[in-house]
Amino acid sequence: MEVFSYKKLQVYAKVQNWILMVYALIKKFPKEETYALCDQLRRASVSVIANIAEGASRSSKNEFKHFVEISYGSLMESQCQLELACLLQYITKDELKEVETQAVEIAKMLSGLKKSLVSY
Repeated sequence: MEVFSYKKLQVYAKVQNWILMVYALIKKFPKEETYALCDQLRRASVSVIANIAEGASRSSKNEFKHFVEISYGSLMESQCQLELACLLQYITKDELKEVETQAVEIAKMLSGLKKSLVSY
């Protein structure tokens, strides 16, 4: 087994690109959100990729599955925060749609990964 096996996962690369999009959007937020919504969104979005990596390092499929579920939850949390940012007019509806399209693809990939980890 390769030490950094998570790097081989397609969803890992997809999440990296999505996080770059999220961070670019965060730069548009007003300064007063630096320690509020910006920090929360950074933590939630980074949690998506960190839990994939941590789960891949676990010794059992059930443990990996658990971390994939946490990753999915963090993705949903991030999307909720981005929707709020749109409502607050920190980002445009088009920007939200673009990042959401990527999140939908990631969600599908995470669901597929989770299904592949079911033990029989």
